[in-house]
Amino acid sequence: MVGHAADGAVQVAIVHRPHRFDWTFPKGKLEPDESFEDCARREVYEETGLRCRLGRFVGHTEYIDRKDRPKVVAYWLMHVEGGEFSPNGEVDELRWLPPLDAVEQLTYERDRGLMASLADALARETTAA
Repeated sequence: MVGHAADGAVQVAIVHRPHRFDWTFPKGKLEPDESFEDCARREVYEETGLRCRLGRFVGHTEYIDRKDRPKVVAYWLMHVEGGEFSPNGEVDELRWLPPLDAVEQLTYERDRGLMASLADALARETTAA
């Protein structure tokens, strides 16, 4: 999710999952007959309580999960349209950070790589504006 600080600086949201002791992006599994786009909106809402509009596609990651299953996760820029975060069974904290700070906070290398690429793209867009 992408937002702006009071000074107009771009910020991104990352979440802490206490049962996995990690900082990551909201994500989850596709339901039967669900599109990646619908899954992204649903999972972000379930984990954060925020209703979001999809922006542009920013990439995907592939890995083997802790149960030794292959996993593909697709990511979009998302813009908050409503809702409010409150801690829940999956996520106990949500942080809005400048993109480069988010790179440092994220637990997994695959997330850090994706966030670093996004940070570069966002910086170029901000500079060009």
